[in-house]
Amino acid sequence: MKRVPAGAAGATPLRGALARKKQAKAIEGAESSISPLTINRLSLYLRSLRQLDAVGVARVSSAALARFCQLSAAQVRKDLAAFGDFGTRGVGYDIPPLVRSLAQVLHLDRVHRIVIFGMGNIGTALARYPAFNSGSFRVVAGFDADPAKIGQRAGDVPIHAPGEVARIVRRYRATMAVLAVPAEAAPSGYEALAAAGITAILNFAPFVLAAGAECRVKNVDLRTHLEELTYFSNS
Repeated sequence: MKRVPAGAAGATPLRGALARKKQAKAIEGAESSISPLTINRLSLYLRSLRQLDAVGVARVSSAALARFCQLSAAQVRKDLAAFGDFGTRGVGYDIPPLVRSLAQVLHLDRVHRIVIFGMGNIGTALARYPAFNSGSFRVVAGFDADPAKIGQRAGDVPIHAPGEVARIVRRYRATMAVLAVPAEAAPSGYEALAAAGITAILNFAPFVLAAGAECRVKNVDLRTHLEELTYFSNS
């Protein structure tokens, strides 16, 4: 499919530079008050826009983007307007610059190094999962208390003893972690990761962790999601 050139006709380099500067200020101002639900929707928009970009679509309307994301066009316009003037009324959004802007908002314009604490079935599967080791994310190390696993690898990911967390986090400058340990080991795992300088944890342990001031936590309870599905299932 032929790509339609994006951008307004007749724009000068100076005008473009001023627009980018204004956009950057809008993004910076919005980040301080953004909600987790809005972040979830921005991620959904970005994924949909990248899919459209990959097949050569250069522009999309708020209505079309809303259909992709199963949301309302008004919600799409409201979310994007919080970060600046992306679209043109009656024309839509130019996809490549919007992709770049959303990546900046979500801090996906840089590499985030991840460690995995707990190399059981979930931890090992995530270490081998391509999406966890591509684009903006890099799994740099794993940790496990099982002596048989220490010194081994899960794919390309080396496995270390839990006592090495602080050293390895510093060595690789990791900022994010996946916690995939039994419930009883979750609190101490969180404390070790937070003390090592990790600032964000995706928690797969069946134990709800409360985020500290310096370390944000996202609890992922697969059983809870399954129970929710069974409630709404007709089976």
